[in-house]
Amino acid sequence: MPLNDSPRIAFIGTGAQGASVAADFAVAGLDVTFIDQWPAHVEAMRANGLTVNLPERQIHTRVKALHLCEIAEIREPFDVVFMVVKAYDTRWAAEMIKPVLAEDGFVVGLQNGMTHEDIADIVGAHRTIGAVIQIASNMWEPGVTNRQNDTDESWFALGALDPERQHLVEYVADLLRHSGTVEVVDDIRSAKWMKLVVNAAELVPSAIVDTELREAAQDPAYLEAMRLAGYEAMSAALADGATIMPIIGMPPTMSNDPDRYVDQIFEKVLTTFSRDDTLTTSLQDWRKGRRAEVAEVNGIVVEVLKKQGRAAPMNELVVQMALDIEAGRHEAGRHNAEKLIAAHKAIVAER
Repeated sequence: MPLNDSPRIAFIGTGAQGASVAADFAVAGLDVTFIDQWPAHVEAMRANGLTVNLPERQIHTRVKALHLCEIAEIREPFDVVFMVVKAYDTRWAAEMIKPVLAEDGFVVGLQNGMTHEDIADIVGAHRTIGAVIQIASNMWEPGVTNRQNDTDESWFALGALDPERQHLVEYVADLLRHSGTVEVVDDIRSAKWMKLVVNAAELVPSAIVDTELREAAQDPAYLEAMRLAGYEAMSAALADGATIMPIIGMPPTMSNDPDRYVDQIFEKVLTTFSRDDTLTTSLQDWRKGRRAEVAEVNGIVVEVLKKQGRAAPMNELVVQMALDIEAGRHEAGRHNAEKLIAAHKAIVAER
């Protein structure tokens, strides 16, 4: 990768999260291309630029935006590609970007789930950087994104999959620091698992009851059910060889007790990275008529523990209820809380 001041950068997936981060790059004067699959969004950015609404300020900037179909027209390869599509869209997006990725470039997966493995499978481990992203944002109209965490509250972790290229990650980290705090870690796989642990507790469980994250967690009984999904996720992480480690700016002297860690990181997300009106990405997806990252988060927990001959009953129920909602067999709503609370009581009683 050319270690210079003018790398060619692309963001593939410029929805709420991708657009808000890429906007910081554009404002900083970097050579950044926005690539998105929502035609109206691309056209709005081309016509009017991009608007990012932050808690206490607004960014408006002109951007270079492309439709997915225009990737085939790119002639000069990108040095760094930040992938911010849904986890279930990772493989096709990696295939699309592979022909226009520099041989010594990187794809950085700013996504939920363990997408770094899918990216590496397609573009090669030597061109893959795993990442953790912690920002709350939403987008409801083309050309406008609402970011609830400004750069002082946004947090990222980066790590190369190929140890021989880890020394180059700091170069990419310096780019991303235009948008928030960035930590370079040696064990990105464990960091990804730690984020998945809290995602399993918060994303789909709060969507199932069709309410804001903080509102869902204010019910003490329902909070315990959400935490149990996180506890099971931590068991899956440890079973898969992950190490408990601090992320999202938490202190290194955290508890080594797995369940206590889940409680601490969940509380950090609720107090630092959420607002009273924060909807998780899963609920945003459902309200837009899209499917959520169910298999890629809670489903992974079920699969990993199943391979170990162990069960993840709370995550199994979350997956079942989520798939029923997506299939139209059931509706999201607060009435669903009773089923998860009852399941929590039954699971705890059996232990």
